[in-house]
Amino acid sequence: MSPASCLLGVLLLWDLIPRPDALSYFGLTGREPLMVLPLGVDDINALPPVKICESFKLKRKQRRMCKRDAGVAETLVEAMHMSARECQHQFHNERWNCTLGKTRLNMLKRDVAEGRKRSRDRNRFKETAFLYAISSSGLTHALGRACSSGKLERCTCDESFNDIDNRETWLWGGCGDNLKYSRKFARQFLSMNKAEEQDLRAAVDRHNTNLGIRVVRSRVKTTCKCHGVSGSCSVQTCWRQLAPFHEIGDVLKNKYEKAMKVVSMTNGAGERAQLMNEPVGNEAPKGPKNNDMVFVDDSPSYCKKGKYSYGTRGRICDKEKNCDSICCGRGHNTQSLIIKRPCQCQVKWCCYVECKECNTREEIYMCK
Repeated sequence: MSPASCLLGVLLLWDLIPRPDALSYFGLTGREPLMVLPLGVDDINALPPVKICESFKLKRKQRRMCKRDAGVAETLVEAMHMSARECQHQFHNERWNCTLGKTRLNMLKRDVAEGRKRSRDRNRFKETAFLYAISSSGLTHALGRACSSGKLERCTCDESFNDIDNRETWLWGGCGDNLKYSRKFARQFLSMNKAEEQDLRAAVDRHNTNLGIRVVRSRVKTTCKCHGVSGSCSVQTCWRQLAPFHEIGDVLKNKYEKAMKVVSMTNGAGERAQLMNEPVGNEAPKGPKNNDMVFVDDSPSYCKKGKYSYGTRGRICDKEKNCDSICCGRGHNTQSLIIKRPCQCQVKWCCYVECKECNTREEIYMCK
């Protein structure tokens, strides 16, 4: 199917909405966090939880964790969907737009087969870093919400209130999202073995995975409801809530823009890889902070179709904002479409709104 025909089929929504096919939903694993599932989301949700766990590409420990609670499988699917959708939302106006499929898998792999040998692919880009961070944050967020909504048997509402002052007038109520449980589960689920910790690329993946979990924790908010005579708020009922996931995505995108390029300073055999920035001039190398997003390899241009990108030919762009950048200097074509939209809407008695249907002409810009 050509890009033009795809455009006509979905108008302007193609880059924003994940497609409900076999390439649309991803699994989370410790080695490759966003892997293609063998089935579409409708087929996945129709399976028993044990079968869903078996359909993922999981390590033995992860498969055991997935099966020990019936609600975990459903939560993993939700985390995959949420992570992929937010990734596309954050990058839909850029050359790399978090496209689903084989190019993303190539970006996530650490080992590349070359005949009988295996080599390291130079694919730890800023975009790879974002994929690991958004994946772990999606899992942490989905688990925390699953606890408070009663989907998981092994956790309930958050009950931590040790840092709250004035307990005499503070009644802990509602049902807070259980971040303590979700962080512990996510760290165990996405942990690496000791052999992997000695590898630079694995160390970078681990760092960005932990970053995603930290960002979810940093955006927890306290929600309160006042009680008392005449609204005096003499007593408060409060609970902790996770921030909307779009807010998590915004924070990670900002960290992506400021990501630090690192190298490994480890010399001894068996030591964990130590990440350091590339020193400039006589500056002493320094390690990244826990809240920094890190990468190893410079990103490709993503302009042409290749191993890590489908290219930008046929991509929709905004003439006033990003056509020059997305189209990589090749220019763009203009296509005029007639689109039907509701108009002249009126509220009718009681319970519904009545609208007419109007045709509007819109111009769409696509990269050459």
